[in-house]
Amino acid sequence: MKHRKLGTPGLDVPAQGLGCMGMTFGYGEADETEARATIDRALELGVTLLDTADMYGPHTNEELIGRAVAGRRDEVVLASKVGNEIGPDGQLTWRINGRPEYIRRSIEGTLRRLGTDHLDLYYLHRVDPDVPVEESFGALAELVEAGLVRHLGISEAGPATIRRAHAVHPLTAVQTEYSLFTRDVEVNGVLDTVRELGIGFVAYSPLGRGFLTGTIRDTSDIPEGLDFRRIAPRFKDENIRRNLPVVDQLSDLAAAVDTTVVRLALAWVLSRGEDVVAIPGTKRRTYLEENVSATGLELSADVLAAIDAIAPYGVTAGNRYPDAEMPSLSR
Repeated sequence: MKHRKLGTPGLDVPAQGLGCMGMTFGYGEADETEARATIDRALELGVTLLDTADMYGPHTNEELIGRAVAGRRDEVVLASKVGNEIGPDGQLTWRINGRPEYIRRSIEGTLRRLGTDHLDLYYLHRVDPDVPVEESFGALAELVEAGLVRHLGISEAGPATIRRAHAVHPLTAVQTEYSLFTRDVEVNGVLDTVRELGIGFVAYSPLGRGFLTGTIRDTSDIPEGLDFRRIAPRFKDENIRRNLPVVDQLSDLAAAVDTTVVRLALAWVLSRGEDVVAIPGTKRRTYLEENVSATGLELSADVLAAIDAIAPYGVTAGNRYPDAEMPSLSR
């Protein structure tokens, strides 16, 4: 597994990490046995960056990872997030909370659930519009000073907010959705800003929440029950029909160069720069192994040009989130 540096002086991580959310939250039924086997296999393959958040479950994702890595904390890079509010009853309130007192209180539970005395990377999951980001990062900086957190990051923030947070405490990583279906960071200033400031970039959902695997042809291919894609605009029938030709063309291109569309899409993300790390999410070993194989795939200039012709910025039909939940990257 190739390694890359996030930030300056840098957090050493594999070029591909593991997004763990779907193991307990957001993508259908959980299977702890297979999820833990997937984490075990990830570590065997050198995928040592494990990405979670307290809201996933809530809490169950951190608890699962804590059980999976018990006794081998020094083998992993643990990243979690705070800011999607969890109420006293342990349930999501669906509000954003970046208040310092909430952040200070949340870290205690996260560390307990993960079974560790420190996090390697702690993100502000979403920016609270009612709290100056300087206040949120003042509290996060205190956690670094206390030795509870080693590095700080921010998720789904715009250029101005990134700059303000970075001025309070150096950011190691900015995490935002980035794939052949979601190229917004190339045009809204986020990638330019992190590179100017020496911050690493972590791409979540690099396979378009499974769309770029080619396995979703209509809504019947989305698991029944609690699967986020059942409410995501991009996965409505009319948008699936509009987006499928893009996936099919990418699949044809992948076949022409003797690879799969999954490997092609992940290799494309990793080709964006040595400061980019991908964290595809999966809860199955077979998908993990295919994802990891993409780290050894080098795409030629001709193939990259062909990809750009098929999937330029703006090609995708449908928003990433329902309008009421759509993160704003304009700030």
